[in-house]
Amino acid sequence: MSAVAGVLITAAVTPVVAVSGAAAVSAVDIFEKLPNHLDPGQLAEPSSLYATGSDGTVYELATFYDQNREMVSWDNISQFVKDAAVAEEDPRFYTHGGVDVLATGRAALQNAAGTGFSGASTITMQYVRNVLVQEAIAIPDKEEQKKAYENAMRQDFDRKLKEMKYAISIEKKFSKDEILLGYLNIALFGRQIYGIESAAQYYFSKSAKDLSLAEAASLVATVNNPGKLQIDVPENIPANQERRDKILGSMLNHGKITQAQYDEAVATPVTPTIKPRVAGCNVAEQNFGVGHFCDYVLRYIKQDPNFGKTPEEREFKFSRGGYKIMTTIDLDMQTAGLAAMQSTVPAIMDGIDVGGASVSTEVGTGRVLAMVQNRPFNNAKEVIDADPRYTTVNYNTDYEYGGSSGFQVGSTFKPITLAEWIRTGHSVRDIVNVNGRSVQENSFRASCLPDGVYGFGSFSFTNDNEGTKGNKPVLTAIAQSVNGGLVSMQQRMDLCETFQTAQSLGIHRASDLAPAEGDPSRPAVPTLNGGFRDLSMVPSNVYGGIDEIAPITMSAAYGAFAGNGTVCSPVPIDQILDSDDKPVPFTKRGCSQGVLPEVAAGVAYALEYTVNNGLANHARSAAGVPHLAKTGTTDDVKDNWTVGASSTVSTATWVGNAGPIQLADGSWDRVSTYGMGIQTADTVIWPAMMNVADQKYGGTPFPEPSSAATRTTMIEVPDVKGQSFEEASAMLTGLGFTVSNGGEVDSSVAQGRAASSSPEAGSSVGLGSDITVYVSNGQAAVVPDGLAGQTGNDAKATLNGAGFSSVRFTCEGEGRADPKKDQVVSVDPASGTEARASGQVTLTLSCGKGGD
Repeated sequence: MSAVAGVLITAAVTPVVAVSGAAAVSAVDIFEKLPNHLDPGQLAEPSSLYATGSDGTVYELATFYDQNREMVSWDNISQFVKDAAVAEEDPRFYTHGGVDVLATGRAALQNAAGTGFSGASTITMQYVRNVLVQEAIAIPDKEEQKKAYENAMRQDFDRKLKEMKYAISIEKKFSKDEILLGYLNIALFGRQIYGIESAAQYYFSKSAKDLSLAEAASLVATVNNPGKLQIDVPENIPANQERRDKILGSMLNHGKITQAQYDEAVATPVTPTIKPRVAGCNVAEQNFGVGHFCDYVLRYIKQDPNFGKTPEEREFKFSRGGYKIMTTIDLDMQTAGLAAMQSTVPAIMDGIDVGGASVSTEVGTGRVLAMVQNRPFNNAKEVIDADPRYTTVNYNTDYEYGGSSGFQVGSTFKPITLAEWIRTGHSVRDIVNVNGRSVQENSFRASCLPDGVYGFGSFSFTNDNEGTKGNKPVLTAIAQSVNGGLVSMQQRMDLCETFQTAQSLGIHRASDLAPAEGDPSRPAVPTLNGGFRDLSMVPSNVYGGIDEIAPITMSAAYGAFAGNGTVCSPVPIDQILDSDDKPVPFTKRGCSQGVLPEVAAGVAYALEYTVNNGLANHARSAAGVPHLAKTGTTDDVKDNWTVGASSTVSTATWVGNAGPIQLADGSWDRVSTYGMGIQTADTVIWPAMMNVADQKYGGTPFPEPSSAATRTTMIEVPDVKGQSFEEASAMLTGLGFTVSNGGEVDSSVAQGRAASSSPEAGSSVGLGSDITVYVSNGQAAVVPDGLAGQTGNDAKATLNGAGFSSVRFTCEGEGRADPKKDQVVSVDPASGTEARASGQVTLTLSCGKGGD
């Protein structure tokens, strides 16, 4: 240090003293007070996403970088590169201590003569300057970054002295080969290309260890002035070749190459073979069809506080961190899903903003295995403007993970209502009224609302499946997707608790954007917690989900039904490694008990029944793996869903309106998919993905449901005879029956009172069965007992006394009836029965066979 300082007294120290106003009395004092610790730290490297194929092959899906740098070891760099750098930039590199005293002295004399301070930088000093520049660029704050960069690039003696001090420090800490390696890995070679390996790959499509002498010299030449010497610009090639040849001459003069090698190299034209390293998710889309999944992973990281306090800081760290991100994507399932999607749902259609999406998650972990949609990913504005097939919107995810606001889920919400039904002690074999009808809002208990009921109005609803009517088991209502059955079920439960169950399963609206003011499609309705992500707590939601929900949310929820009630938040990453292959912490989400295992088993039982006996028969496994599933269609067939699972994989498939279109009258609306050829696309896409899942992940039978969830509850019909219809109805509904009025019948019971029921009193029938109550018209009487054996006239008198005015006699055999002496053999209507009093009673007499 003293030797260097002494050389610099005249040309370097004096200006520093003058500028700084320091009170130092010697160059040595000034030099020794400069900072002397510099940690090269971690250089910016690209981060990449990877997927593992079924054969174990690891595929790079996409890469992201601020600086395209691939760190390389000493042995993987051509010796020509090392010799070219030293021969041209710092011939005495291996003999000086970080500062070349001779070169520095020469530069000092030039400074004293007013001709500058150039030519004194050693490779170590250049390395120091590059480290300082990289430290500046690594500052996320743009303003602070700019200040630090300008400070690192200052052209003054103070900066030069600091570089020298740092260089000497570096030389004490690292070997010469390590310093040269650091220099070759940090240097800029033009554009965003940093380091000799990335430069070799970009300019010559080969590794740094395979560079020829001419190629090595050409790349080292570029470092001197990348903007004017990078050879991907044809106009730069003559200047590059001139400097390349100068470097080759230095290598010859210093004995690094022979004359023959020199002659061959200078005779070789500069001929680049450019191989760009394209960054971003567009590459993932082009090569693997996973552009939207790739973008989902990036957005997932931007939401992860492990990578920084803000999305901007997380993105900055990600693009420089050199992370190896092992994703969860299953390329076989992805390929099958894409093929099915592309064969059934076009990217664009006339008359509809068509959309299709399908996503698979692993049961018990939430790992995202596949994510496909009808419109491919591209985030280049010029591409999107030129080709409307492309989009950045991911239909499978919530808004913050892909820009979609979700879609109405229709009848795929019914299993959530079923889960609450089973949780509250009911059975899938209980009988409910499945008819469409008008119902009173106050028939829906809602303990979390001020009045304890949903409201005091009424609403009417219909069933799409008009073939299933009357009173049916809940199992039938689910399998045939009959709205009326779910309404009847909800009338026996608490509305707030049903939506609490939905919340426990992780179900929420895809977007928290407030609805437009006055938007009739989103009226002001109660929600469980008052947030825009909360579901609309309205009775119609329990059978035909009106809220816009992301397919990935539905897949995760159904995974709970297939996985003992455990719901897992979706996660697209298995592991993250840093540039040293050390694990990097990230948010792995988590699993929780969405519903109890016995509740999940009951729902699984009903949904497997729906696959085998109901509307979801397209969800049967080609491999015989047990599946559960539910279909869903929204009003006017605007959305079509299939959601289901095996015991290992859950998949949600949606096809419908991605958004409204402008109609002929100028209004905007979503349109029906009916007749457009895409209405049943979900029935093709879902099996295509799940059949591959069955082959790869298998599946076991779902757990047996509890006896409580599948029992047939039998109840004895009470005797309501003599009660008013209202009293009889209250008694029966209180026992869980539904009641129908059978109208008036002939009865001796007082007019307007219950005369009888069907099934009759004392019968044992299933809970929820419909009991028909017949009301008396008061016009009947009971045919008296004991008429047989009486004479015809005596029997007639008895009947008249009981209220019967019309009596007819007939003989048992041949002969003429003599009611005075002939005895009654039989009565019609029979004794003990009721008959209309104005009707005729027939007495059959013995006609001569009776008496003495």
